[in-house]
Amino acid sequence: MHNQRSFFFNVDWVTVLLYLALCIIGWFNIHAAVFDEKHPSIIDASTNYGKQFIYINASIVIAIIILLLESRFLTALAPAFYVVTILLLILVLVVGRNVGGNQAWINIGGGFRLQPSEFAKFSTCLLLARYLSSVNVKVTEVKSFVIAAGIILLPMVLIKLQPDDGSTLVFCSLIFVLYREGLSSYFLITIGLLVTLFLTSQVFNEFYIIAVIAVIAAFFAITIKRNRPLVFKIIAGAAISIAFVLIAKPLYNHGLKSHQRARIDIVLGLTKDNKGVGYNQNQSKIAIGSGRLWGKGYLQGTQTKYSFVPEQSTDFIFCTVGEEWGFAGSVVVLGLYLFLILRIVMIAERQRAPFSRIYGYGVASVLFFHVVINIAMAIGVMPVIGIPLPFISYGGSSLLSFTILLFILVKLDSNRMGIV
Repeated sequence: MHNQRSFFFNVDWVTVLLYLALCIIGWFNIHAAVFDEKHPSIIDASTNYGKQFIYINASIVIAIIILLLESRFLTALAPAFYVVTILLLILVLVVGRNVGGNQAWINIGGGFRLQPSEFAKFSTCLLLARYLSSVNVKVTEVKSFVIAAGIILLPMVLIKLQPDDGSTLVFCSLIFVLYREGLSSYFLITIGLLVTLFLTSQVFNEFYIIAVIAVIAAFFAITIKRNRPLVFKIIAGAAISIAFVLIAKPLYNHGLKSHQRARIDIVLGLTKDNKGVGYNQNQSKIAIGSGRLWGKGYLQGTQTKYSFVPEQSTDFIFCTVGEEWGFAGSVVVLGLYLFLILRIVMIAERQRAPFSRIYGYGVASVLFFHVVINIAMAIGVMPVIGIPLPFISYGGSSLLSFTILLFILVKLDSNRMGIV
């Protein structure tokens, strides 16, 4: 009885309440996004909002089961979870159902589908935490880094073959886990610089970019000319940057598909196509803008009601929040996400076990990436890549996987004082 009472008090109920709040907000906004006057009940199982009610209840049951498990079970079976999801990712390439151009779904009967790529997120976080918390593993060493990168890259490659670019990119967020565990900040700076150069090369003439790089490099080289090793690094970095700028446009034109380039061009302001490729984002921005400060009210959104925004209950659910609940409602939702992610980071930092800390940062990284990219996509500052808004977007696989991802951490945290 004492252990059960201690367990109850050691569960982070703030995180649980934030989770429930986001699920309820999502459920009501799905109801608004696809509202059918013939089926007005929010729990009508023949509708998407009725199905989401089922998914929420199923997720709560899964969350309770996870909290009742022993933490040792989660740690020990991390490799098994990873292998199962890898096998499912291979299976979906063979027998999967194509939805929206991605062969990412497995029919499981009763009108329900399973998306293995969603479950690969938590299994990859588990195995990465298991490996990085092993004795004599240091991410600063080449061998350890290569193995850790391999754990992340394997599901990425399989998901890319579907092809699901959005879910593939989510795994890139786990670079922050490696950074927390000792990966040099120069690695992150280099990636950020290359991405910046790649995008600016599509907007500006290469000559001007190369000239700017040369001037900046020359300035720093002259300023610190007495430190020859550092001067050499600056010159080498400038040379690599210039070489990358020269190949950036060919990579863009031949490495990306036409629809991917079109979406990026719209975000960069190079083209305007509000009736074609840019239609979804344009309608999403109209919906969010029309909500103004306080919104039009529940079930009163005109963009929502007349289905101007495609995929409004999934990838573009945030525009329903913006239209019906306005700027104020959007700030509340963003505040809940910010509070949740900061809470997860705090939970990760208070862990005694390295496995729990590393896993916690994996959870924070995945959720942060999803929230930032999805909302940025909805307001038109990022290309459309099709990833759900955690706990709010419609979808059983998405909600179940995010629930598992989060509640494994809640369970590990409840056990940090030695209580199972």
